[in-house]
Amino acid sequence: MSHRYIGGFVQNTVDVLSLPPVETVEYLIIAGGAAGGTGQGGGGGAGGYRSSVIGESSGGGSSAESVFTPTSGTTYTITVGAGGAGVPDGANGNNGGDSSFGAITATGGGGGGGYQKTGGLDGGSGGGGNGNNSQPGGSGTANQGFDGGNGGTSGGGGGGGASSVGETAQTGGTSGGDGGAGVTSSITGTAIGRAGGGGGGASSTNLAGVATDGGGDGNNRDQTGTSGTANTGGGGGGSDGPSGFSGAGGSGVVILRTLNVASATTGSPTVTNVNGYNIYTFTASGSIIF
Repeated sequence: MSHRYIGGFVQNTVDVLSLPPVETVEYLIIAGGAAGGTGQGGGGGAGGYRSSVIGESSGGGSSAESVFTPTSGTTYTITVGAGGAGVPDGANGNNGGDSSFGAITATGGGGGGGYQKTGGLDGGSGGGGNGNNSQPGGSGTANQGFDGGNGGTSGGGGGGGASSVGETAQTGGTSGGDGGAGVTSSITGTAIGRAGGGGGGASSTNLAGVATDGGGDGNNRDQTGTSGTANTGGGGGGSDGPSGFSGAGGSGVVILRTLNVASATTGSPTVTNVNGYNIYTFTASGSIIF
């Protein structure tokens, strides 16, 4: 507290320097990945990827978004999207759930196309198209992820990833498409690739598509596709059927890095300190107050 003398009276004022600083927040928000389809099913699309981490990329080939300046005492809701559930023979994969930090939302991945369906579904990254009748891949969301690959005649297209399009399956060939690559971030102090698309499924003994950065590999006849890795937003792998299920999508994650110390949280985030920064990792929905 400081004092000013005005007309012989003392007026108390608050020193600007005595107020706590308002620090910015870098965020990484990844939605839930989608499940692959079945029946030469396309790979599931990765969850939408939004990042304001300085010096890193966001999804869909975009640069980092602007850092966020919180309002002191305001409660910010955190939502962590679930991965899409795997499906039985002939079905489109289920889309992943959205993730958010306050009003900033990442879109869930698009499901892989199922047997004789309409193609891969749209999402944060698009699902791969079905291999029957060479169905098209779904569309990704601008600045979050890429499109899914088209299906071929022997396998489904790869699911789109945060940093590249899912691979188109071979037409008249022997393999499903590989999942699109994700994005690597060091927001937690360790470089980790996340939001990769799922690999496309393939018929009989043909080769299924493979995946990276948390996406699940596809599989061939009567085998179950590999699920996306939890808390990476990876898409699930497609499968052929008739008895195999597609891989489920991986759940999303919300990570915040700031010099602020939260006054309250819910949802039990993991809290670490790296190089003086407080890092809040939410693997389940909750809230935070700075």
